[in-house]
Amino acid sequence: MVALLVAGAVGFLATILGTPLLIGSLRVRGIGQQIREDGPSGHLVKAGTPTMGGIAIVGAAILGYTVAHAGRLEIFTARGIAAVVTIGLAALIGFVDDYMKVSRRRSLGLNARAKAGALLLVAAGFAVVAVKVLGVSTRLSFVRYDSPGWQLGAIGWSVLAVLAILGTTNAVNLTDGLDGLATGSSAFAFITFTIIGFFQLRHFFVYRNPYPASLDEAILSTAFIGACAGFLWWNAAPAKIFMGDTGSLGLGAAIAVIALLENVDLLLPIIGGLFVVETVSVILQVGSFKLFHRRVFKIAPIHHHFELLGWPETTVTVRFWILSGAFAALGIGAFYGAYLARGKVG
Repeated sequence: MVALLVAGAVGFLATILGTPLLIGSLRVRGIGQQIREDGPSGHLVKAGTPTMGGIAIVGAAILGYTVAHAGRLEIFTARGIAAVVTIGLAALIGFVDDYMKVSRRRSLGLNARAKAGALLLVAAGFAVVAVKVLGVSTRLSFVRYDSPGWQLGAIGWSVLAVLAILGTTNAVNLTDGLDGLATGSSAFAFITFTIIGFFQLRHFFVYRNPYPASLDEAILSTAFIGACAGFLWWNAAPAKIFMGDTGSLGLGAAIAVIALLENVDLLLPIIGGLFVVETVSVILQVGSFKLFHRRVFKIAPIHHHFELLGWPETTVTVRFWILSGAFAALGIGAFYGAYLARGKVG
């Protein structure tokens, strides 16, 4: 329990105190956000706001995770290290993308193939390590490894893992369009994973994810809660800094990887329900325009649609946070409900 508190506290303090230093450094180097021309006109005033704030989020979370293992608090696990490396590599891809955007002074960085290819390599690498080294269950899982328990095999589970990481990183990236939206929404997901990890620790007789793996995943989740909360202090409207792809890809990878390690693969779309809604809105918009030459929304992703309907940015953000919290609560309810259904109360 102490390790969880330490991870969250260090993650929070590192971002709330370190982000202003990062903002100053980015401003000195002229590293500012380029705004898409087809977006809401009200966003044009945000041009030049420091970006790549994901450096603070991911860096602070990894620092919090590391410090939580200092002394005799807890021991590092192979699962935790594999997760941190995967998250770091995804954030690095985002960093390269952000750097190319600011250096070229345009809103496009890595081309789609290069970004997707790099993320594919990272996701595939994690999947192979998870199956061959970490011994992650290759059964299709909803709330635990044996629910529904269909055996996917090494290849099938690896494909699922790759799709989960690619889908979640892109979903968080699409959601990152309003001040504080992706940061706050991600925090709800990490709160859920902390609860699940700690619950798996206390009820190891039900879950194939015993101590210290389950606790290590909870520690990493808590470190991200703190990092998101501290960063939100500076990222809330009007944002002093944006997370950029460095943050969105890092957060997306973290959400997917922790879900896979906690054996709640099919619960991921519920816990990250808001990210699913954002992604589906883009798919519907593109599909409808290509097939029928008509738009479903005024603009996609859907958060911009509500802006164009006249909702203030802060109203959209807070209401979407509420939805994100509701999805997280639904995920926790499904997880705990399945536990009670086994008659394992206590």
